[in-house]
Amino acid sequence: MIDVVMCVRRREDVSPEEFRRYWLEEHGEKVRQHAPTIGAVRYVQHQTVDTGLEEIVQQGRGCGDDRYDGIAVVSFDSLDDMAAKGAEPEALEAAELLMADEATFIDHARSLIWFTEHHDLLG
Repeated sequence: MIDVVMCVRRREDVSPEEFRRYWLEEHGEKVRQHAPTIGAVRYVQHQTVDTGLEEIVQQGRGCGDDRYDGIAVVSFDSLDDMAAKGAEPEALEAAELLMADEATFIDHARSLIWFTEHHDLLG
């Protein structure tokens, strides 16, 4: 399985509450609707929760203090499947629509994206 992993930061003109609501309720539904078109088999949002423990854990590990508002993981059966489906005109159009929607609440310039090979080790 191949995952597209995105560490996202909200646009500064979008409040944390509105970011979380829009990402989950509005953008999440758009991804769900377009998933068959782009070949995605799974979509998971990990929204940051402020617990007060972050600073303690980060200091204990020597981590920096860069903060993301969340992580999105879009999964595909294989790299070949993702590439083949993604090259179809309908998939290119859907991906363009999703990216344009992201730009309304995500700061792409301050976010990260990469591809990973997915291995389930527990669960």
